[in-house]
Amino acid sequence: MITDELIKNNRMVDGELPARVVSAKTTLIKRLIGIWQARELLLFLIRKELKVKYKGSILGFLWSMLNPAIVLGVYYVVFKYFLKSAIPDFALFLFSGLIVWNFFSAALQGSASSVVGAAGIVKKVSFPREVLPLAQVGTALFFFCLQSLVLIMFLAGFQFAPAWSYLPLVLFGLIDLVILAAGIGIFLSALNVSLRDIEHLIQVLLQAWFWGAPIIYSYNTVYDLFLRHPSVKWLATVYLADPITPIILAFQRALYGHVTYVSLNPVAKVVSGHLTYVNQKVTNIVLATYPYHFLAELLVIVLFAAIAIFIGAVKYFGNVEGNFAEEL
Repeated sequence: MITDELIKNNRMVDGELPARVVSAKTTLIKRLIGIWQARELLLFLIRKELKVKYKGSILGFLWSMLNPAIVLGVYYVVFKYFLKSAIPDFALFLFSGLIVWNFFSAALQGSASSVVGAAGIVKKVSFPREVLPLAQVGTALFFFCLQSLVLIMFLAGFQFAPAWSYLPLVLFGLIDLVILAAGIGIFLSALNVSLRDIEHLIQVLLQAWFWGAPIIYSYNTVYDLFLRHPSVKWLATVYLADPITPIILAFQRALYGHVTYVSLNPVAKVVSGHLTYVNQKVTNIVLATYPYHFLAELLVIVLFAAIAIFIGAVKYFGNVEGNFAEEL
């Protein structure tokens, strides 16, 4: 049926309407309700992604645990015996932030191409298309859980106790991370339908973003550098404004736990007229020294920002969804 609104927004050409499809006006609440009602479909798509990934594999999901276990083991050997890092137990420090980034990166890259990759059913079947990028986020979350199990086993194996009082921040940070990834993923999946370069561009941007996050280096290294130079002091606030940074800081503070460590640094002294070197204990700061309540406040800010991004992404998705069939 040709509605009055469709006729009003499209001129008749030789007695026929143009082929362009205009999306129906659906409120944000209805779209969110539709996504919730399609939760069984979402779970089905997540199971489908997991089955396809390991179809015909003997070890199955164990590969998802074996890979991070080998990576963590290699990090431990390399940075302990060959490329000795100033940060003690650097492999655990690195992995506590890396599991956050692995989830975020996998969710965004998978979501960006989710709608285009399912063009066949998008053009033929009516369902809330937002579940396609959300399924990629759910799949990434499953692998995040497996990698977390590997990290827990390494912590137990090396008798490395986390900061127990900060563990609630991990759950809080994970909620922020899922909502943030879901919002950005929904937006990218819709944008990629009309701009196919997005799925390639996001890979480049994620690489640059990775080096801007405090994962392979201490947060204080960059933060203190900005503070020491008055002309760029404002960059310290910008650096902390990255929504992924507070989440990584929370994970590192809870899982790695060691804010400071003591090292022996040689100090030159003159003893009886002779120059000699004496080892002096020096306290080094590894993690940000922010108190619990400040990290919690940062995560609250990220939560509100993530919810705003998610709502904006769903609205944008609804505005352009009607043209998917034509674009695909």
